[in-house]
Order: sequence, then C-alpha cells, then structure tokens
Amino acid sequence: MSEPEFSARGVRIDRWPRSLTRAGEVRIEDGRLALLTSYGSEIDSAPVEKVRAGRPWFAKADETVATVNGTRYRLTLHRDGDDDSGEAAGSGRFLAALKRAAGRRGH
Repeated sequence: MSEPEFSARGVRIDRWPRSLTRAGEVRIEDGRLALLTSYGSEIDSAPVEKVRAGRPWFAKADETVATVNGTRYRLTLHRDGDDDSGEAAGSGRFLAALKRAAGRRGH
C-alpha cells in the first residue's frame, strides 16, 4: 500500500443540512479521493478527476466544498499550526494535492 498523497484527520464533513462526522479523514491515495468517518468507514469516494472542489467566496478560510459522485460536501480542514499565511493550510494543501493528483491521472 502506497503512502497517501494527502491525508487530513479531524476533518468536519457535512452534507447539507447535517454533519456526517466531526473528526473524519480526507485522503487522496492511488488517484482516489476518500472521505472517511472517524472510525475509518467510507462516506464516499471517487477518482480524483471526477471530483470538483473549491473555496466559495462566502466560505470560512478553513472550509472547502467538494462534489463527489454528485453529492456536495463541506469539509472543514482546521488550520495546521504555524502557517502565517491568510489561507488555512489544510484547505489550501487539500486543493493543491487534488489538483496535482488529477493532473497526474490526466496524463
């Protein structure tokens, strides 16, 4: 099993209008995005090239919206420690990792 390209734990995962988990995990591994509960059960997953994600203008700095298999999820990836930039490190790193992984799969 390979090392994940991106992994964040303690992620709040919401599917409007309710919260699915307050301490879930978002993982990008082997060209797939997986949303997992705090117990490791899969909420949803899809190949990275089929996932749409971004930060709406009205979202908080640590929030990202991802559409997986036609379902919209709000992901709250909490700030990682010592990042002094205005953007939350978790959401920025997630979006960058998703873009890299989709680019690799597209070639």
